[in-house]
Amino acid sequence: MSHIFPRHTKQLPPVAVRGEGCYLYDGTGKQYLDASGGAAVSCLGHGDRTVIDAVKAQLDQLAYAHTGFLTSEPAETLADLLIAHAPGDLDRVYLVSGGSEAMESALKLARQYFVEKGETKRGRLIARKQSYHGNTMGALSAGGNAWRRAQFGPLLIDMSHIDPCYEYRLRHDGETLEDYGLRAANLLEEELLRVGPENVMAFAAEPVVGATAGALTPAPGYFKRIREICDQYGILLILDEVMCGMGRTGSLFACEQDGVAPDILCIAKGLGAGYQPIGAMLCSREIYQTIENGSGFFQHGHTYLGHPTAAAAGVAVVNSMLDRQLIPRVKTQGAKLMAALQAQFGQHPNVGDIRGRGLFQGVELVADRDTKAPFDPSRKIAAKIKKAAFEGGMICYPMSGTIDGQTGDHVLLAPPFIISDDQIDELVAKLSGAIETALAN
Repeated sequence: MSHIFPRHTKQLPPVAVRGEGCYLYDGTGKQYLDASGGAAVSCLGHGDRTVIDAVKAQLDQLAYAHTGFLTSEPAETLADLLIAHAPGDLDRVYLVSGGSEAMESALKLARQYFVEKGETKRGRLIARKQSYHGNTMGALSAGGNAWRRAQFGPLLIDMSHIDPCYEYRLRHDGETLEDYGLRAANLLEEELLRVGPENVMAFAAEPVVGATAGALTPAPGYFKRIREICDQYGILLILDEVMCGMGRTGSLFACEQDGVAPDILCIAKGLGAGYQPIGAMLCSREIYQTIENGSGFFQHGHTYLGHPTAAAAGVAVVNSMLDRQLIPRVKTQGAKLMAALQAQFGQHPNVGDIRGRGLFQGVELVADRDTKAPFDPSRKIAAKIKKAAFEGGMICYPMSGTIDGQTGDHVLLAPPFIISDDQIDELVAKLSGAIETALAN
């Protein structure tokens, strides 16, 4: 009898015992192709000796030191490494244990920044519908997914949510991609004017939306217009790259491909590649100096901030991406994956959209391709795909509620950067089988 509190008490999972490359193995010896890297985490695959050896070496030297008293060499090295490659004016790194912590830290820093500037009315966040920013209360409040928010509503902070940049469903007939991107971005200005710009501290968004919308990419020019609006009204731009960052979309930081730099940026998942729990919040020099020249104290903290062993893993992971040329490989293999998905599903009557960047791709399922009508939620298409894929020896990331938190289904794919051509073929074949099994039920 297990005493673990599982994610779902009626769906007890098998025991994972081993990982190698793009595969995981359970206690019966069954092999699973990890087509989603767990939750877009295992970017280097499983069993990477470089990272494992780095973690072991750090444990031999120093496992833990509390940042209230001491810093550590791996934490300093990781911060230097990230800032050396970070976009814009990002200059400081706050190391945490995961994505939700990174976003919670970002929200608190944004608020304290304006308090220390004397702009104490600025406390409101604007984010987007169908976003996901984490499961702690602040991060959940920022997220715009109705299903995740519903039962916790009385506990959540009041925040604004505008429509996402969702070209497949929200672009008008005859509207160019660029015109749609501009219209979608201008919703931020409309909301700012509605609630009063003087009350708003930041706008938060995922450059490529992950779990809740299935690798939803922005229209051309969308984020450049968002950046202009943030600058015009003096609010901060917080970009959540917890899922889409760290090489996943084909650049170390996802926002690089949109030609913008945020004031605060959050990363996790691929930063540790699953070898240690780690995340980070990066902020601009100006934000840091405002705190430094004010109270000097960021009124926030967690026990495992800057954990030396986790930081050592992060250093090894980022260096591995850079030294092994894995980020260019993401573009190459991502193009092959997209081509394979298009070949298999491009004319499928129940596939409405195939989208994404790099090795971060999504397939949106529909009941009717012509009208884009979603399946009735009662059919539980995403759950059936997940089950069928798992039974067939593949882990992928299907979700329901793609459109509004209630309706719509998609499958998110985020395989390790080391995926081979043969494994791409295996992925697409197994996904096709899972989708057909789900549609037949």
